Amino acid sequence: MQIGNREFDFSHQVYLMGILNVTPDSFSDGGRFLDPAVAVEQALKMQEEGAALIDIGGESSRPGAKPVSIEKERSRVIPVLKRVVTRLRIPVSVDTRKSAIASEAIAEGAAMINDISSLRYDFRMAEVVAQAGVPVILMHMRGEPETMQQGVAYLNVVSEVIHFLKSRIEIAVKIGIDRSRILADPGIGFGKEQEHNLSLLRHLPDFRALECPIVIGASRKSFIRRLLQLNDPLHPFVQTGSLAVAAIAAWNGASLIRAHDVRETSQVIRMVSALKS
Repeated sequence: MQIGNREFDFSHQVYLMGILNVTPDSFSDGGRFLDPAVAVEQALKMQEEGAALIDIGGESSRPGAKPVSIEKERSRVIPVLKRVVTRLRIPVSVDTRKSAIASEAIAEGAAMINDISSLRYDFRMAEVVAQAGVPVILMHMRGEPETMQQGVAYLNVVSEVIHFLKSRIEIAVKIGIDRSRILADPGIGFGKEQEHNLSLLRHLPDFRALECPIVIGASRKSFIRRLLQLNDPLHPFVQTGSLAVAAIAAWNGASLIRAHDVRETSQVIRMVSALKS
């Protein structure tokens, strides 16, 4: 898959995507990178630590988060994006549900769009992605971030998530997005309880049926903290749990792993890749 100026061989290698939240209220690093200058330094740091991509997000998707306006999201994302794309050697993705943000971001040099709504939140998003010819990540989520953890229930979470992603991929292709430019994300922590997240990670090989690269973003998610019985979301053991999940995901077939702790996760991926080969 061509992403920006780089070619990614997802069939033989696991890649790492560094998470850059330019929001005041993200669950693990809210407010740290609101200043564009600080955000650029963080992006450069993650590149040197082993990130193959940087993913910039200007709207928190933590459970209970309220949506932000296009103007607010633009004011957070675009200034950082403009600075980052001129300094990095690696491609930049933008995490957004809004077609207006995606369109402007692509014009400013974003090489990929990461849409947690799987093109459902904004009906123009699919058109923007198809016309630009950039890769897109389609993610499973029930409801909206503000309400997604209310009344969570599945008969079979693995089969239901696979069915949802398969249908979203088919719709994206019909709209005009090249299938070779689609990645799928089971949406760990998005409208799922602890047992659902664990089941998805255990059965990740089943997602090969989608015939596209699989993205896993479990870094610092609250289910890790609850499982380890930690009250502090910034406790060092939350990072330890995140690294364990990254190792399992890489072993079970994930192609792209999103992480906050890039240096440590990069080493985990290298070790798992060596063991698998």
